[in-house]
Amino acid sequence: MDMKDAENLIICNQADSLELKQRRLQLATFTEIGKALTSSLVLRDILNIVMVKISDLLHPRNWSLLLLDEETNDLKFEIVVGKGSEKIKDQRLKVGEGVAGWVALEKKPLLVPDVAMDPHFSPKIDSVSNFRTKSIVCVPLLTRGKCLGVIELINKDEEGAFSEDDLLVLTTLADYTAIAIENAIFFNRVQELTITDDLTKLYNSRFLHSRLEYEVERARRFKYDLSMIFLDLDCFKTVNDTHGHLRGSKLLKEVARLILSMIRNVDMACRYGGDEFLVLMPETSKKNASLVAEKLCSAMRETVFLCDEGLNIRLTGSFGVASFPVDAVDKDDLIHLADAAMYKVKNSSKDGVAEA
Repeated sequence: MDMKDAENLIICNQADSLELKQRRLQLATFTEIGKALTSSLVLRDILNIVMVKISDLLHPRNWSLLLLDEETNDLKFEIVVGKGSEKIKDQRLKVGEGVAGWVALEKKPLLVPDVAMDPHFSPKIDSVSNFRTKSIVCVPLLTRGKCLGVIELINKDEEGAFSEDDLLVLTTLADYTAIAIENAIFFNRVQELTITDDLTKLYNSRFLHSRLEYEVERARRFKYDLSMIFLDLDCFKTVNDTHGHLRGSKLLKEVARLILSMIRNVDMACRYGGDEFLVLMPETSKKNASLVAEKLCSAMRETVFLCDEGLNIRLTGSFGVASFPVDAVDKDDLIHLADAAMYKVKNSSKDGVAEA
């Protein structure tokens, strides 16, 4: 073996050794990722882990993780990293729109070395963020044949396009991520079922009673008013009898959406049972709670329900308002007095508001 052959052999061995080290590092990283992702059931923690690992492994200029909103069938940006991220975090993509939308629709990864040559690319997000996309690698978050969303990397940190190796690494990372996200979603749904009403998605009465005790004690300690609105729909039984229980259930959902649209984030809306609803309002005087009840009463009277069913139903409600400590001495007393005020309206004119 001459000197040149020996030098070539050394170079090859060094290259093999470097590649082996990279493989070992990659394997160790994936093991670490797997442990980290499966150690949490909190979606935000999982997304933060993914954010760090993608930056460490693949060095993209910009990247994003989008999750599928099942109600709207849109892709929503959950993580956006890089230039223009603040401008696009509230944007949404339809399934099938752009590279990310195509990957979500087809459930297949896609490597685009030059977006100018690819028909799937949409300039929509670039125009919003003032960023120029050159290359993309995008993979679906798949679990049991279902697409939860996509991870999309845009432009490598160094010059050049993404490679097949980048696609392989990202696909492996996405497999871990999809399992962790699905576990977090299932855990959240189980948690929600214990505190929310399955039909309206408002809080249920079980949650109300446990929360009300806390809020009453907090109001007593910090010396502020805690108010409650008790609402019962007028003549709701007629809707069920005339149009059936399925449409009656849909009407209750629309009423729940109306209530949520007219209260603050700190207020708690609850389906108390049947066609009865409660709104708990911390740090709210009886007078202000009555004003909200009047607005709700008016809005319900003016709203046309079940329009998409072609029924165009008009509905009214009877409202009662009570406050702690002005009226009530404890949580049970607060519910009782708000309920009694509601029945004053229910047993007389209906479609109105009464105070305890």
